Amino acid sequence: MDVLLKLGIVLLVGLLGGKIARFFKLPNVSGYLVFGLLLGPSFVKLISASDIEAFTVISELALGIIAFSIGSEFVVKEMKKLGKKIFIITLAEVVGAVFVVFSVMYFIFKQPFAFSVVIASMSAATAPAATLLVIQQYKAHGPLTRTLIPVVALDDIFGIMAFGIAMALARLSIGRTQGSFIAMVATPLIEIVGSLVLGLIIGLLLVYIAKKATNRDSLQGASLAAIGVACGLAKMIGFSPLLTCIVVGAVVANLLSASKRVFGSVNDFASPVYVLFFTLAGASLDLKILASVGLLGIAYIFARAFGKMFGVWVGAKSVKAEETVQKYLGLGLLPQGGVSIGLSVLVRQQLPEYAVPITTIIMASVLVYEVMGPVFAKVAIEKAGEIDGLSKSQAPQMSQEVLG
Repeated sequence: MDVLLKLGIVLLVGLLGGKIARFFKLPNVSGYLVFGLLLGPSFVKLISASDIEAFTVISELALGIIAFSIGSEFVVKEMKKLGKKIFIITLAEVVGAVFVVFSVMYFIFKQPFAFSVVIASMSAATAPAATLLVIQQYKAHGPLTRTLIPVVALDDIFGIMAFGIAMALARLSIGRTQGSFIAMVATPLIEIVGSLVLGLIIGLLLVYIAKKATNRDSLQGASLAAIGVACGLAKMIGFSPLLTCIVVGAVVANLLSASKRVFGSVNDFASPVYVLFFTLAGASLDLKILASVGLLGIAYIFARAFGKMFGVWVGAKSVKAEETVQKYLGLGLLPQGGVSIGLSVLVRQQLPEYAVPITTIIMASVLVYEVMGPVFAKVAIEKAGEIDGLSKSQAPQMSQEVLG
């Protein structure tokens, strides 16, 4: 079947899924994923593994745009108020997830140390895409939302670091090290620092171009070009495209007075890309994986959820965060996707003896959390009373402008 025809079908099916999800008062993202699942190997088999590979550029662009949007939340003035709290809460939820998953795998299921420490480290990262879209759909705003977005971004950084340390420990435990422990731990640090520097350079260039842009089309084109260059260069050098694009967005948000025009122009383009991305993500999932993970996979899924929610509660309690943050933030951190799948590739390369069980469990976890994660995120912002909070927060500002 023609590639464009398949893409057209995927887009239409995704839009239909979103419409039906809204009818049942579910997030649009859940509809995209579930209807995408229908197109994949579990049902009608319209989208094959080779199709998913061919459409990788759509996924990369969508993740770049999402990361760029997340960067807009890292405004220095706001982060000064939340900075310490964000750091402690994120560290606590990452440690919570890693500790609980490792304990369950190593002490209860008696799995080897190398297997347990690596799969535990992979439980830390959260997929930001679904969470961000749920927040945007329901125009959520408030203490929970303001905390959730930076935590989602920061825990990917911590997750990459945790994985690097875990992989070094795993290789040491089975006598497979080819370099020093310090050298192995330094690798993820180099990736993080390199991504930050690359994002800073591209962000500064985009700010300069945006100041010169004379119309919205030029602004949109320059912004999308910056995202594409950031993703492409980061991937080519071996840095993190996600982190690079977050930094690009943060630089724009902090240094450009008209930054809302930039992010608005990108969002105008992004909607169909998001629909394609999540519908294709659903199509890449295979229900057969659930049957193959067994009790170990089920234990991982529950241990990760408990570890994240307990870690958030401890961290938020220790910094005296708002009660809604303490109670519901953990629910918004459950989606798991791109980063964990990317780390699975590294496991196949560096720890092949454990690649099959780890990859199988991670893919099953992604299947469960990607479909249910958006629902949990909606429950969190609903319980916190932050649905449509953006409109409510803007109303007083508009009134002041009118009175002024």
